[in-house]
Amino acid sequence: MWKMRSVLWLLLLLCCSAAFVAAQRSSNVTSKWLTLSGDAPKVIARGGFSGLLPDSSFNAYMLASAISLADWIAWCDVQLTKDGVGICFPDIKLDNASNIDTLLENKQSTYLVNGVSQKGWFSVDFNFKDLMRVILKQGVYSRPPRFDGTPQQILTVQDVATQVKPPGFWLNIQHDSFYSQRNLSMRSFVLSLARSVIVNYISSPEVNFLQNIASRLNANVTKRVFRFLGKDDIEPSTNQTYGSLVKNLTFIKTFASGILVPKHYIWPVDSSLYLQPHTSVVLDAHKEGLEIFAGDIVNDVPFAYNYSYDPVAEYLSFIDNREFSVDGVLSDFPMTPSASIDCFSHLGKNDKPQVKLQIISPEGASGDYPGCTNLAYTKAASDGADVLGCPVQMTKDGIPFCLGSINLVDKTTAAQSSFSTIAKDIPELQITNGILTIKLTWSDIQKLKPAISNPYSEYRLYRNPEARNDGNFMSLADFLTFAKNATSVSGVMINIENAAYLAKQGLDITGAVMNTLSKAGYNNQTAKKVMIQSNDSSVLEEFKKNSYELVYLVDDDIGDIENSTLLEIKTFAKSVVITKESVFPRDDAFLIGQTNVVAKLQSANLPVYVRFFNNEFVSQAWDFFSDSSAELNNHVLGAGINGVITAYPGTAVRYRRNRCLGFKVLPPYMSPAQPGSLLGLMAPQFMPPAEAPNPVLTERDVTEPPLPPVAKINPASDNGSTAAGPNPPPNGQSSLVASILMSSVAILLAMIVVS
Repeated sequence: MWKMRSVLWLLLLLCCSAAFVAAQRSSNVTSKWLTLSGDAPKVIARGGFSGLLPDSSFNAYMLASAISLADWIAWCDVQLTKDGVGICFPDIKLDNASNIDTLLENKQSTYLVNGVSQKGWFSVDFNFKDLMRVILKQGVYSRPPRFDGTPQQILTVQDVATQVKPPGFWLNIQHDSFYSQRNLSMRSFVLSLARSVIVNYISSPEVNFLQNIASRLNANVTKRVFRFLGKDDIEPSTNQTYGSLVKNLTFIKTFASGILVPKHYIWPVDSSLYLQPHTSVVLDAHKEGLEIFAGDIVNDVPFAYNYSYDPVAEYLSFIDNREFSVDGVLSDFPMTPSASIDCFSHLGKNDKPQVKLQIISPEGASGDYPGCTNLAYTKAASDGADVLGCPVQMTKDGIPFCLGSINLVDKTTAAQSSFSTIAKDIPELQITNGILTIKLTWSDIQKLKPAISNPYSEYRLYRNPEARNDGNFMSLADFLTFAKNATSVSGVMINIENAAYLAKQGLDITGAVMNTLSKAGYNNQTAKKVMIQSNDSSVLEEFKKNSYELVYLVDDDIGDIENSTLLEIKTFAKSVVITKESVFPRDDAFLIGQTNVVAKLQSANLPVYVRFFNNEFVSQAWDFFSDSSAELNNHVLGAGINGVITAYPGTAVRYRRNRCLGFKVLPPYMSPAQPGSLLGLMAPQFMPPAEAPNPVLTERDVTEPPLPPVAKINPASDNGSTAAGPNPPPNGQSSLVASILMSSVAILLAMIVVS
């Protein structure tokens, strides 16, 4: 165990770099906090950093100490052993978060806990000596079990106080009556402990327990906090529901100085997981002179859709909403509330960026609305995106429009429409049972509804279901009009794919884009930057005569890039887009290192944009602690990238403004994680299997043959499409003229919103 502790300290020093010694809150005095005291809210680490490491383990507490605010508070769920020793363990049953079920296989019991029969391994059946061989493990099955092989013993309450030495110590007494029924006194334990250990907070959901210790503890040293459970649960001392007790805070004030409530007591959600108006409980508590702490806020459990899967946004709604602030938050991921309090609170929309970072929204705010719709683009512009993207597709009648896929099944309701009968396999594009945009006219496509993208539906993580089919499709002409009038937007990125395939189908996508840009006035202006992106160098060659920024997209994950490849890319591109794994490769969602791809590209004067940054925690490596802002931070400060490509531009814009980036010494919760540092906390047999390294990008990989000539297709030969009248010119120029003139009222209204 002592060996592992030494290893941990070394890893923490590597992880947090020089900022490790600077773990103190910045002088954030930009606005008075709306807490009871006027001081910043407290961060309470539940069982340490239990969102990643085994709850209540030494490593979990020390990681919390390393990357939290300096005045963080260590939370300990106290359980009593048969011989009266107090231990820190997250549940009254030991089998879920330890290996006791395999170590002491036949020692399970059945007890009534709050009137409910429970079977398992209980601390009251074992002396502490019996538990010294028990090893802690991750008790939440959706979290990584790879740290379970590291021998982390159960800690006594005194162990946490003397070995971790947290600046604040919080004991939660969840089941006093259960232990009393077995002749074990939680009251005696707490009073005895208080003689040698400073306990700053004691919480319990039982009124009798807090009343019984009230007169024996120094209220100036130890604050008593009444913990509320579910509103329909019964408090055993009063036989009242917690929902009724929260309406009588005057009574709570007679034995407690604060309350701890589940977050839905403050911000309730409806059955569809959308926020309802906040309650008055924070203001009511402060009126009674009670501190109020919010619990159940975790990064890796789906929360209200209003937060767009952004944990910082959720924390800010409790601490910085201009109406109230809770006095502290209980978290499994203490780094996120630490950063929320010190770095992200009290920011204004007009606060200047602290780092130079281009924020590109390839389909608008497609994490909140169906991509490439008027709503997605309006939201992205309002959020502060620098560049709006349009992945251009072509219709049968030659209209270029914005959609994230050539296959309508991916981004629209085409599969549920009458057009489903024309679905077919397209081997050339590796599409199975698809409906291509080129099989429908622009009029046909406008009869469909857009469909929001749900890339993580296998994890039951869905994006804004209420708006799943909201918004209108936009032609390229309308998109360019929108972007030109959106004063907050500095440029557009036009993405072109499948150009060779479309040419064989009689459609000139590059010509259509050139004509539309020209007719929209983008050829003779400098106010808006134009970026042309493609994974096909031959497409970019077509635009070399223009003054646009040509962006080469490297679709695949790469581990390195040859010097000759750099020279070749410079002949047709001015910047490059790469994947996140091309920067920080990973095995089983753990970072294993950092490549030199960004440095090599930048040394060749090629700015580097990285895609895709999403807020859903399953899209991030564990090293980023299920926090989208931490992932951004690692790529910006740790790798020095020039821009991010994201479906959630609001998160990136807020990150760019956070005040901690302007500090001379970064606080630990804003310091990049060192790739591979978490691997050192794993036993060898628990480490993820090594995967083959990503390939090197060669000159052959980026060299493409010229685009084929546009074929002349007889419309009668296309029997898989709807009737569309006379075949337009290959580049659809006659249709483009009309398209440019048809900017809708909705688009004009959107201009007013974002300008």
